[in-house]
Amino acid sequence: MKYAFSCTGLGCCLCPQCSLAARGTWVTCVSAMGHGTPDNMNWAGLLQNLLAMVHLQQIICGSVWFSIPEEQEPGILMGSLSKHFPPPYQLLTQEYLWTDKNTGNFYTTEQKIDREALCPEETKAEECIILHNAIVGPSGDLIQFPVIIEDINDNAPHFENSVIHLRVSEDVTGGTSFLLDDQAQDRDAGHNGKLHYHLQDSDGVFSLKVEEDESAILLVVQTALDRETRDLYQMALVATDCGSEPLSATATLIVTVIDVNDNCPSFSSDSPRSVTVPGDSPKNMLVAQVRATDPDSGPNAAIAYSLSPKVSERAKKLFSLDSLTGYIRLTQDLQSDNTEVLHLKVLASGHHCPPADTQVTVNVLPKANQELAFKIRFIAEHQNHVAVTVVLPENQPPTVLAVLELRGDSSLKSSSLAIESEVPFALSPQNGKYLLSATKPLDYELKSEHHISVVVHGRSAEGSVIAPSRRVIRVLVADVNDNAPQFLQSPYQLEVEENNHPGMSLLRVSASDADSGRNGRVTYRLGKHTSTIFNIDPVTGQLSVSASLDREQQGVHKITVFAQDSGSPPLESMATVSICVLDLNDNAPVFLTPHFIFFIPENVPPFAQVGRVGVTDPDEGENGKTVLHVVNSTGPFVVDNTQGTLRTTTHLDRETDDRYELYLLAADHGHPAALTSTARVTIFVEDINDNHPKVILPSSNSSCHTVSSETIAGTIVSKIYAVDEDSGLNSEITYTVLAPMPAQNSSPFRVDLKTGNITVSQQLLRKDLGMHHLFIVVRDGGKPAPLYTTVWVNLLINESMGPCHLDRAPTWTGTSDLIQSPSKAPICEVEDTRSAQLTLFVGLVMMLVSTCLLVVTAVLYLKQKRRSLQQKKRAHIEENEIPLRHRDKYYSDD
Repeated sequence: MKYAFSCTGLGCCLCPQCSLAARGTWVTCVSAMGHGTPDNMNWAGLLQNLLAMVHLQQIICGSVWFSIPEEQEPGILMGSLSKHFPPPYQLLTQEYLWTDKNTGNFYTTEQKIDREALCPEETKAEECIILHNAIVGPSGDLIQFPVIIEDINDNAPHFENSVIHLRVSEDVTGGTSFLLDDQAQDRDAGHNGKLHYHLQDSDGVFSLKVEEDESAILLVVQTALDRETRDLYQMALVATDCGSEPLSATATLIVTVIDVNDNCPSFSSDSPRSVTVPGDSPKNMLVAQVRATDPDSGPNAAIAYSLSPKVSERAKKLFSLDSLTGYIRLTQDLQSDNTEVLHLKVLASGHHCPPADTQVTVNVLPKANQELAFKIRFIAEHQNHVAVTVVLPENQPPTVLAVLELRGDSSLKSSSLAIESEVPFALSPQNGKYLLSATKPLDYELKSEHHISVVVHGRSAEGSVIAPSRRVIRVLVADVNDNAPQFLQSPYQLEVEENNHPGMSLLRVSASDADSGRNGRVTYRLGKHTSTIFNIDPVTGQLSVSASLDREQQGVHKITVFAQDSGSPPLESMATVSICVLDLNDNAPVFLTPHFIFFIPENVPPFAQVGRVGVTDPDEGENGKTVLHVVNSTGPFVVDNTQGTLRTTTHLDRETDDRYELYLLAADHGHPAALTSTARVTIFVEDINDNHPKVILPSSNSSCHTVSSETIAGTIVSKIYAVDEDSGLNSEITYTVLAPMPAQNSSPFRVDLKTGNITVSQQLLRKDLGMHHLFIVVRDGGKPAPLYTTVWVNLLINESMGPCHLDRAPTWTGTSDLIQSPSKAPICEVEDTRSAQLTLFVGLVMMLVSTCLLVVTAVLYLKQKRRSLQQKKRAHIEENEIPLRHRDKYYSDD
């Protein structure tokens, strides 16, 4: 049957059969039991209509909609169709939800719902709605209902760039703001996607300002900036969402302060103020260098040097100034025979700055007319093929290197030798000569070569100054092996996962030796007690392991590495390498035994401890934490994981179940997958005397049995049969007659203590005719106190065997203490009513056998003792047997 309808305007109309809604669209609803359609559903037509509805983007108008949070675990109840539609129910797509066809409840599946993946375009502005189609009702109606996916805070904010760079000029004023283009994004919606920003480590120099519509983030300068004091600021820009459990993201904000020309050049204090120039100095000789500084950077720090216009023409003619380097040089060869003093005023100019000035005084000495010289006589090892060179081993005590002797003619008035530079050498005059010696031991590692500049000063006989003469003596320091290799790091620490590939490289150790040549050549070796699985390259120091490591065997390996140089004798040093083996989940839990056996009384309360189930896992951390579960069992037992014990959940009843078989599953918390193992558990329920004997025969206290008066002694006339559902001694039943009725007469019947058989104990006489009531106590053998049941056995001794009837059951009027054990005395005593002749006959017989009494007594004693031992042995065996059910025997035909 088909229904067609049209919807116009903004309202909605509902298809009466299919519960489908549409706006301004023709919709056809198909009934599964319509005319021309077979009884089974036309699936092809149904799917065709479904696809048409999807393409037309139809939605439901009404109250049939559901709202569920995203990212739910499998099996969570999300809603029910039963409030709106009759059963049965069937969802056409079960990718994210499945439904119970009888109840209409729908639940989440294994595939979690991700709102941001399902509705990437609507995550911020609109709700995420997923349309579901279902077949409901006996007639198989097709319905469509929306499911609104609610957002949860499952997405943290994210910066596209982890580092944000910003350049700020140092002359900006306080309160100036700069737009930060790099904003964080959050895929969540609502409060979960709303972000707040704050700065960390800004030191109060910067702050944040966020526009009211959150469309822009501004960085505000709080205090004045000075590039010369600090040119770089590194802060953390933190974005936090407004979820109930907020998530955040951090980007590094780096602010570079741009320089402005706010400083002027100034001359340093070490600029030369006065220099001396010999009168015969050559052209282009460097006279001095002036140096000015500007704290600015780049072009702002550019300095140009120039001579002041007030400098004399003589100075301008003799000297030139390099505008970039500040070098002052001679423009021509000096040929001066007189002393002359010249003043140079130097200017340092920067951009938009007044020039700074300094003055250099140049003292020009007269040209020397005589040559000053000295002669060197070496004492230490020396070389003359290239230059004057002395070779001295390091670490030697102060020693004389050479003797210096002045040379000159008689026109010299005075002369002297001096060392110009700061060197560990000294000249000491002695008998007109000078001894050159070291002032302290030399160290090759500090400085391998020294240059001693020896200057000769002198005056002529006329008193004029002679130009000084210089000579350089080169001292080479010879290396000795006085430094052991030094490791760059000690100790070395390394973490390696167990089960590594054999031959894996671990780390490279490195040691340096300050000596040179062979003295500084380093080789490596391992300590004698190092495991053979570790190897080291003697040249590179690369440490490797040739086997897989097992944390369960050894968690930390400590290795000693020696570094030795090639000197003679060699020196060495050591370093330790600590290798921590990281755990992997490579060991399954291990039970202490594969089969646990426990015994527990049946009267224990619920949650009583059955026994301890030990399990270990040699892994560590989460990989070694285990949890136990009971599997493949419906028995009333659970595992107490906090105590590692098995406990009951309800009361036990041995008569219902006397043993349980179950399996324990132990699983660790390892990653990426947990490891498991199982153990078998057998629990025997021990019997407790909690069942009274149950009398099967006679069936009631008012039943009666007729005994013929002709019955001979020893005949079984009746039987008491009782059962006890307990086991062992608790089920061993004894039968005891408390008293016959009437009490004044002796009963002609005897009850067997063990079997319950009732026999005629003597020849029945006329006085025995009538009703006999035997009050029987049926006891079990339970400890410490037996349980019992009473029953009346009614026997009618009669000459005829007619039926026996009782109007009511007898009543016991004796003591109520029936729990005592039966007396060892005969149950019933029978009076001897035989005639005197019989008594005389018996006496004669007794006299005849009196001679055999001793033998008979001995035989009976031995038999009784043997029987007693056998009974004790049998009782001991029965007490040690596992109680089993004997319910079947209770209902046997016996």
